[in-house]
Amino acid sequence: MKNLLSFALISMGGVLLFGLQAHALDVGVDKITSQIQLSAKDPREIVARIINTAMMFLGIIAVVIILLGGFKWMTAAGNEEKVSEAQKLMGAGVIGLVIILASWGIASFVLNQLINATGN
Repeated sequence: MKNLLSFALISMGGVLLFGLQAHALDVGVDKITSQIQLSAKDPREIVARIINTAMMFLGIIAVVIILLGGFKWMTAAGNEEKVSEAQKLMGAGVIGLVIILASWGIASFVLNQLINATGN
């Protein structure tokens, strides 16, 4: 169980690192000024994108935990200890998903109110 979760997280991290590395290879000095345009972006929008990306990854992890709990339940073969452990794992995944969705809603509300209050 722990090995499968570790493998999934390491694989996801490896894909992200190799993707970022491949993307970073073709960035030159002229592309920094013409394509990135750091001064053109509103910092509140950057924060909103970071929050949305973080919540997306956390949501994926919560769904994977729920799926692992379901897999563990299916392979329990009637063993009550394993079924109970799988139910706890699925419950923790659902609670985590609810917390993630609630925090995304709160962050979205706060950022929208901040953007509206400052006149943008």
